[in-house]
Amino acid sequence: MRYPDGHKESVSARIVEAAARALRRDGIDAVSIPKLMKLAGLTHGGFYGHFRDRDDLIAKAVKRAASDSMLSGDTPGPEAFDAYLSKEHALHPEHGCVVAALAAEGARQKGPVRRVFAEIGRGFLRHVERRLHPDAPKDSLSDEALATASRIVGAIVLARLVHDDALAERILAAAKARP
Repeated sequence: MRYPDGHKESVSARIVEAAARALRRDGIDAVSIPKLMKLAGLTHGGFYGHFRDRDDLIAKAVKRAASDSMLSGDTPGPEAFDAYLSKEHALHPEHGCVVAALAAEGARQKGPVRRVFAEIGRGFLRHVERRLHPDAPKDSLSDEALATASRIVGAIVLARLVHDDALAERILAAAKARP
């Protein structure tokens, strides 16, 4: 049976999208190829028709997740940071920032997956810099951007970690209260 033009690309994109959500929700090690293929509505056997190996898919899924960055739009800094530091973001890692969801795991990866995480980390820092200083040179990173990025990512990670709604809301509010 012959598939229409673009079918393979469409299926690959569906797998990558499912993987991007699952990785942010469950973590890198918790997501197997059979599980990812099932999430995409496909069988395990078709995986290698789309990807070289699991690392190939993970790298593409992490890049896909990063393209959903909450800081990549045109929203002014304070509004963008408030949205980032929202209860919804803390409660739903599958739709949120891949840096806050997977950075610790990403730093432990090897090869292409580790390189993608490094690229995404630097990109996240540049997004924060642009929210703070829209006219800054493209590759500049101020200490203010480094501190802000650390504060907002750390707040989301801690809000998810404490498993206490009231404390999580306090963490997010405290992070918002800082300039």
